[in-house]
Amino acid sequence: MNALVLQISFIMVGGAAMLALMGLVITAIMPGIDRWSKSFFTIYFIILALYIIFAFIEEISYMHPEMRSALMISMYFDSLLLAAPMPLITIYLLHSSGENWPKSPLFRTVAALWLAFFAMLNTTPFATWFYYVTPENQFCRGPLYPLGVIFLSAIVLINLASTIRMRKHLPRGYFVAFLVGLLPLSIAIFLHFFFSVFVLISASIIIGAFSMFIIILSEQIGQYLRQQREIIKQHASIMVLQMRPHFIYNTMMSIYYLCKQNPDLAQQVTLDFTTYLRKNFTAIARGDLIPFPEELEHTRAYLAVEQAQFEDSLFVDYDTPHTRFCLPPLTLQPIVENAVKHGMDQDSEPLHIFIRTRDTGSGSEIIVENNGSEYTAADDNEPHIALKNIRERLEMMCEGTITIMPRDGGGTVVKLTIP
Repeated sequence: MNALVLQISFIMVGGAAMLALMGLVITAIMPGIDRWSKSFFTIYFIILALYIIFAFIEEISYMHPEMRSALMISMYFDSLLLAAPMPLITIYLLHSSGENWPKSPLFRTVAALWLAFFAMLNTTPFATWFYYVTPENQFCRGPLYPLGVIFLSAIVLINLASTIRMRKHLPRGYFVAFLVGLLPLSIAIFLHFFFSVFVLISASIIIGAFSMFIIILSEQIGQYLRQQREIIKQHASIMVLQMRPHFIYNTMMSIYYLCKQNPDLAQQVTLDFTTYLRKNFTAIARGDLIPFPEELEHTRAYLAVEQAQFEDSLFVDYDTPHTRFCLPPLTLQPIVENAVKHGMDQDSEPLHIFIRTRDTGSGSEIIVENNGSEYTAADDNEPHIALKNIRERLEMMCEGTITIMPRDGGGTVVKLTIP
């Protein structure tokens, strides 16, 4: 082996070692990877790591004729470990497409081809049919060597053809990942049929494996994030469905008495209460951001119902000149509801709530103030749960933030910032 090829081989071994180590570390620590994929890639990168160890021994042995035995052993394991990932890809392909891989004819065909290659490889300690090493540490092909290459080429081409055939049953990212992992390897093995391109095959397997891993990892993380968004949406739905029973009861009783005392007000409260309910249940089906005026209308309807019940105990001031922005549904209304629930005290002074908006230049800001009792995000109670829900949805849906602080003179200030 000439010095240039040897130098390239050492560079390949070093790069492969880094990729295998990165693959193992990422597989171990990255959230969002399903258990099956985690097990598969752990085994896959362990095989590559073992291949790298024997490849390093092989490169060292080439330079020392007295290490002929070490060279033959390392070449045997290199050939075995290079071929080992090929049926693993078949298993992962079948699993990803929803098939029962142990009973699949595809897997049995690939397994038969691989076992034929394995049987041929095991003849190397006893005969020169497959390959042999000269006393000068030179690798030579045996008469059956092309047959072994054909076995491996068949496995790769079967996997490639199966990937294309199963593309409708694979997530798009997985389909691309298998193509990225298999196409370079197909070309490298085809060339190896005519020339010795061990370095190219090694590079194809290692870079293809890592590329496939990164693509599938991205796909699974994307799916994990979509699941988290769905969970947050469900939290919002639960919050809607857990409306305070006593609030509904008190509202209906207020309407009942107002029908005789003040029919016009009863009619208005009924309209406001209907708007409030409609906005609540509409929010269940909304998975995207909504214009601020819609959320403000929801909040006004809620406060109008509360004001009809508390009469002179609840006052609201609106200062909302800036309305041209969007936010998650059920953001402002629950904050205002918390202010009423937490701040209303019939034995204290009337509760004043101030709702303001402003354009900060880099985004929008909503400020809700009240002069009632102070509450914080550390409270393990209903306000805390609602605010935690709002914080999660703000961060996930629009990278917004929520800040809670005491108000000068008593009360609480809640500030929403939306980029």
